[in-house]
Amino acid sequence: MNRRALIAFLGTSAIVVLAVMVAPHAVPAQRGSPPPTPYNPYPPGILPADLQSELDRVSREVNLLFQQALAESRALPPPFLTGQPPTLQGSGVQMVQTLGKLMNYDMNMSVFRNQACASCHMPYAGFSGPIPSVNLTMIAYPGSFRFRAGKRTAQRYTYSPWYPVFQFNATQQLFFGGNFWDSRATGYLLQNPDAEQAQHPPVDTQEMGLPDTACIAFRLSQAVYRPLFEQVWGMGSLDIKFPPDTERICATPGGAAVFGTDTTPVRLTPADRTQANRVFDNWGQSLDAFEKSREVSPFTSKFDAFLAGHATLTADEMAGYALFRGQAACNTCHVDGRGSTQTAGTGFDGVPATTTGTDTSRAATVNPLFTCFGSANEGLPLNPRNAFYYQTTPDFFGFTPNPFGFGYRDLGLGTFLRSGFGSAPNPDATLIPLAPSVDGTFQVSTARNVAMAPTQCPTTEAPGGPNGFFQKEFFHNGYIKSLKQLVHFYNTRDLFAFPVTSGHCPPGTVEKVNCWPMPEVRNNLDMTTGNLALTDLQENQIVAFLQTLTDGFTTPFPNRDTFTGTCMFGGTASTQGNEVLIPTPPLPSCASAICGVAPFPSPPIP
Repeated sequence: MNRRALIAFLGTSAIVVLAVMVAPHAVPAQRGSPPPTPYNPYPPGILPADLQSELDRVSREVNLLFQQALAESRALPPPFLTGQPPTLQGSGVQMVQTLGKLMNYDMNMSVFRNQACASCHMPYAGFSGPIPSVNLTMIAYPGSFRFRAGKRTAQRYTYSPWYPVFQFNATQQLFFGGNFWDSRATGYLLQNPDAEQAQHPPVDTQEMGLPDTACIAFRLSQAVYRPLFEQVWGMGSLDIKFPPDTERICATPGGAAVFGTDTTPVRLTPADRTQANRVFDNWGQSLDAFEKSREVSPFTSKFDAFLAGHATLTADEMAGYALFRGQAACNTCHVDGRGSTQTAGTGFDGVPATTTGTDTSRAATVNPLFTCFGSANEGLPLNPRNAFYYQTTPDFFGFTPNPFGFGYRDLGLGTFLRSGFGSAPNPDATLIPLAPSVDGTFQVSTARNVAMAPTQCPTTEAPGGPNGFFQKEFFHNGYIKSLKQLVHFYNTRDLFAFPVTSGHCPPGTVEKVNCWPMPEVRNNLDMTTGNLALTDLQENQIVAFLQTLTDGFTTPFPNRDTFTGTCMFGGTASTQGNEVLIPTPPLPSCASAICGVAPFPSPPIP
């Protein structure tokens, strides 16, 4: 966005906010009409200059893949329902996976019919964020109502169906499972965290923005692929009597002042509400089937071929693999199916990890997921680039996404256990007392596809070579911009620790090179890594190994070539993204609505 456009947006936003203050109700957009004036509370430089054109570019790509899925659905063989219990013999798997694919790329499943699940999760980025400039700057992706934005990075959902139901292991005194960075998709009802994860974005105020889960059933009843849904989930499953005002309600984003605290504004009879809830469950189950398919999670990386004896790792890749399960202790969390050489009794409770050497054990798992399914606080600094901090004023609909501004602290799993601001209700009250033990911890993502980038610019690392690179963002707050930085952070976090915030490293130091700002949350800091004594070459070797975990080696990864954007060139991986660093403002104390909720963090969070 150029300077003139930004000034115009800010001026318009001020007028809109004033209008909201004097008008009793915001007017929702009707079907076919444009969305209201964008929400733009951001200072210059937070939104990337090419944001709108990039959103348009991704929308074109999403529509292309939706048409691909539609063609695939029409080519399916006729269903043959037989057996006891009745089963769609022969084509059932393909039918439900294709249905999930259609849902994934359907932009009608958002309040303004302009955002699909895939808008933030495209194949060529390992089903994570598809816009390089967003990954570089504002971190979280704009939702259906522009430019409300979330608070975290778009997490990859390759291999997410393998995460177990959220649970506390009393013997280990550790949490495992769930989906999302804060594990809030527990799977408690469907017993499937991935299916439950798919239910959150459509009704998230910052994402697809629908105000009622029934809006999903309503939009599905209008979908061109309704016959396929009814073939999979039952004839008449979408025969719900929706009130005449359903279209108007479902075209008004969640959080709008007109709804107050009402989360079910579509007035259905009890029977129809139950049926709509069943459709909403089927929505999640269908998307889970797609995410579990070979199109999303196929186990086709070079490392998979290596385990099968069909490929040989290069010398650097093999050295990186030895470090991954040896000196770097990566596989203590990103479990690779082999042993680890971390010394017993180290790597927790403030005790740095030590290792004894290279693991010589054989693979015990030939399809490792490279995660322990747990959570950890790696000590990431607060990232002032995150657009969420600036959403402190009411938008067109009278909704303020973040009334706490920079008083917000992301406590991750700890906030969820308290049913806190920005997370979700915790369905298990017995776990609330454990919140202080997990403050600041976030899900251990699979390392699979961490390096996936489009075929046109096939690396995440600057300078990118002759084809350039694709800018991604790593960890929950996008602070890290390359795999080289990621490994260097694990290697030197404690060696180059400074009591400053991001953008304020001392003269003579370079942030992310020989200066790491202090953690946003210091509680429960993971000491498995932080001072690994790796050389620069060894860091690069670990990056080389991580790149072997990218699917598409044995067979092409579907739709990895659909990127129509522009690759980036120049720079170095070690300082990648430093050109857009901004100084963190003086931080107020953590808001009492976050850090003052019992059971209180221990020690208190400033």
